[in-house]
Amino acid sequence: MAFENRADAGRLLARRLDKYKGQHPLVLAIPRGAVPMGKIMADALDGDLDVVLVRKLRAPYNPELAIGSIDETGAVYLDPEMRGLWDESYLETEKQAQQATLRQRRQQYAPTGAPIDANGRIAIVLDDGIATGSTMIAALRAVRAHHPAKLIAATGVASREALRLIRQEADEVVCLETPAIMYAIGLHFRDFSQVSDEDVVATLRQARRPRVATGTSA
Repeated sequence: MAFENRADAGRLLARRLDKYKGQHPLVLAIPRGAVPMGKIMADALDGDLDVVLVRKLRAPYNPELAIGSIDETGAVYLDPEMRGLWDESYLETEKQAQQATLRQRRQQYAPTGAPIDANGRIAIVLDDGIATGSTMIAALRAVRAHHPAKLIAATGVASREALRLIRQEADEVVCLETPAIMYAIGLHFRDFSQVSDEDVVATLRQARRPRVATGTSA
């Protein structure tokens, strides 16, 4: 299976999660790529859209490889399979760098409104694709701390090992595609164009506009 684009994956995920329509779920997208998907899902499920801010911790000499992840509070998840690739000095420097990026992103997204509280809500944490699982695990733990009624992880594509780890963190996991070997997330989308911070802000603003009732008055 190859998705046409993120919108295509978002529509397919919304169909898989249709049982939550009418229960006002909170879709929490991991920026930036998952945000357009989240808007489609929130609209389809009559829910709300917001972001959960987490960053991967990059391996030394290989910034594309995640050794773990960090959330806005500074809580860190370290991939046990990656131990030995870093020392404490490097890890502390990387944590500070990623927290600075998180603070910058929160400031950029602040004009769209205060974060929506997940307490008591059906919370759907969304990413476009998951390779190691580190970022999703950090996001799930950050949301779990706000005591949602149910915590769901959703993604278009994920590695089998990542799904095994994520199932230990979420109450439910929905994944559309699980390849035998995971090479790159972008290979599963015909169009995997970059999503900018400006795109994220515009999408969040649109999602928070009051919905206009349809129909005419008598």
